[in-house]
Amino acid sequence: MCRRVGHTERSAVGEVRRELREFLRHRSCPQERTEAAELLVSELVTNALIHTRHGAVVTATATSATLRVEVQDFEADLPAPYVPNADDGTHGRGLILVRSLADAWGVEARALGKVVWFELRGEGG
Repeated sequence: MCRRVGHTERSAVGEVRRELREFLRHRSCPQERTEAAELLVSELVTNALIHTRHGAVVTATATSATLRVEVQDFEADLPAPYVPNADDGTHGRGLILVRSLADAWGVEARALGKVVWFELRGEGG
């Protein structure tokens, strides 16, 4: 799965979730893995749209053992660790969710921007 999301396409977050769900449905992905992947891709795409000015490219690849989702944006600044205040609403919790739910995740600098990625392992992974 590969999807380009324009900077002003906030509605695209839901579309990316649906595309990922469909992508995983064709691979007989377990429901709980699909739900976690949808939540995490929503967080990463939302971060890319809020904190950058040039949109993002979402890529998902799956094997029987691992799902990997990458969100590339075109800003060189790497995400800073953020610890939200208790009264801060829902702001700043995206990477905390990724860290909590993903089996692995990271940030990689690229020639044009960066990629924030996560992996979820399947039953055999």
